[in-house]
Amino acid sequence: MIPVAIRESGLPEGLVAIPVRTRLIAPGDDLAAVVRDAVRGIARPGDVVAIAETAVAIAQSRFIPAEMIRPSRLALTLSRRAGALATVNQPESLQLVIDQVGARTVVWAALAHVVGRLRGKRGVFYEILGEAIAAIDGYTGTLPPYERAIVLGPAEPDRVATGLSDALGVHVAIVDANDLRRAKTLGASPHLDRGAVERALLGNPAGNGDEQTPLVVLTWRGAGPNPLVSP
Repeated sequence: MIPVAIRESGLPEGLVAIPVRTRLIAPGDDLAAVVRDAVRGIARPGDVVAIAETAVAIAQSRFIPAEMIRPSRLALTLSRRAGALATVNQPESLQLVIDQVGARTVVWAALAHVVGRLRGKRGVFYEILGEAIAAIDGYTGTLPPYERAIVLGPAEPDRVATGLSDALGVHVAIVDANDLRRAKTLGASPHLDRGAVERALLGNPAGNGDEQTPLVVLTWRGAGPNPLVSP
């Protein structure tokens, strides 16, 4: 595990990100026990442990094998027109969105997206559908045996983060980060600055492949108070 200095994000030098490998997380796992074993000797009181939202969702059994989903004609048609890196280029994932918000809403979002692109605006489809898409992780890139599983968003992420924080004696964030320099804090224990955590993870130190490092310990080694923690 190699500490990664956080400089690109604009946070003070002295904040270090340490990716931490775990065993393969399975449905029903005691996350507190898994995280405690993994960060023993690495995390210390006052540090922030950022946990990938996929790991939390899998422990909660919030995933669906793609083979169990039968995409509609609408899902098949729209997924062929999605960008190569988009979750909704997978018809099974898009079908889950359709099931959640309805076919009319998805068609409206697709039409508005086309109009937006003609006017030079990107991302309208995702703006309209919002959390319906954000809460679904496509199956590409997920470690076996979940490589054909569509992972849903974790349930009650704030409650889970707070419970883990109490059990582990560190701050905890549940995050969704990727290699496109995007990071979102889905859940956080009290006193964490969600925006600061997101900026610290823009470089995605956990990786997006088969690293099996769903945890990142964010430790402050600079002078003064930890910039990730609100007073």
